[in-house]
Amino acid sequence: MNQRKYALEMISEVGLAAAKPVMTPLECNMKLNCVEFDEGSAINDDLFPDINKYQRLKPKRSHWEAALRVIRYIKVEPRKGLLMSANTKPQLTGFCDADWAVCPNTRRSVTGFVLKFGDSLISWKSKKQNTVSRSSDEAEYRSLATLTAEIIWVDKETANALNVVESNIGDYSIPSTPIDNSKSLKIL
Repeated sequence: MNQRKYALEMISEVGLAAAKPVMTPLECNMKLNCVEFDEGSAINDDLFPDINKYQRLKPKRSHWEAALRVIRYIKVEPRKGLLMSANTKPQLTGFCDADWAVCPNTRRSVTGFVLKFGDSLISWKSKKQNTVSRSSDEAEYRSLATLTAEIIWVDKETANALNVVESNIGDYSIPSTPIDNSKSLKIL
């Protein structure tokens, strides 16, 4: 599956047909902050003067430049897409992780997961969690809960053939501890 036509239309619409392509979608360790984070500093960023159009989103010039860089990355090979393998096992495999308190504005964690059917990638997501987690284990549990919800949504029947890989070993110790941790029990 690819969206070559859409990619080429987007490149010409933005005016980057003659721009130099880049090999990575974003620079390493790039942090995109919101306007509230920069308040009090001497940064004058008037790319988007009427913020009301964007509701909660308050973009800055750095956000626009990051979006243009992604388009320049797509320009390298607009035919890139997802490879759906014909020889695949009927098994769902999920991988999830969370970065605890990574958002500098709200101290919320970021959840990420990928879901594969056999050897083919079918779903992925990276999103800031809705609430602040008190520990990295809690953030990892929320990530696992998000992946589980996605698996149930994708196919209730193949949830029996599930193989989930989680990165934090502490998550497996909470259910086996005799301490009454009501927050963990709700997540499970």
